[in-house]
Amino acid sequence: MAPRRYVRTYYRFPLNYPVIFGGAPFVGEGVLTNLSLKGCSVLCDREVLCGSDVRVSVLLDHQPPALPIDLGTIKWVNGHQFGVEFVRLPVEAQQRLNRTLRTELIEWLKSRQSSSDLPETSTPDN
Repeated sequence: MAPRRYVRTYYRFPLNYPVIFGGAPFVGEGVLTNLSLKGCSVLCDREVLCGSDVRVSVLLDHQPPALPIDLGTIKWVNGHQFGVEFVRLPVEAQQRLNRTLRTELIEWLKSRQSSSDLPETSTPDN
């Protein structure tokens, strides 16, 4: 039987925001490397335990205070990088996350549109 292919439900935007995270056996700082409505990836200076519950605070640009993820689950670990599935966010945090991702989507669409607006290069006929 072939292994099931894992497919994310939501697009993860590549971003770089400082984070503070903590679980039962660990506390640390790192950099959020991508973000979606339901999860993120974090790069840090320590290894964490897959399956652990974690609290994450994301320091978004120009948006104090930190965005609190009250409860997340570490779904995968690869050395000093790990993925978090968001389990519980306060309503205000979910709204801020939605706004942040909406802004990122608009910027992504603008960049795709401007790259498609470039003139096509033509080659001389032989």
